[in-house]
Amino acid sequence: MLSNIGVPGLILILILALIVFGPSKLPEIGRAVGNSLREFKKATKELTDDIKEDVKEDIKIAKEDSKK
Repeated sequence: MLSNIGVPGLILILILALIVFGPSKLPEIGRAVGNSLREFKKATKELTDDIKEDVKEDIKIAKEDSKK
């Protein structure tokens, strides 16, 4: 969805953001969005790492059970 925006769409979004929020609020909003994205990426990485670890444990248990 976001990959279809392009440069003209981004410019339009920035102009609308300037009109709605004003130039003094944009840096604050940008920081908040950046922090939110960073936290989201961190949480998804932790979740995928946990899932990978659980799958590895399940495979290890399955291999041990097949040897018996």
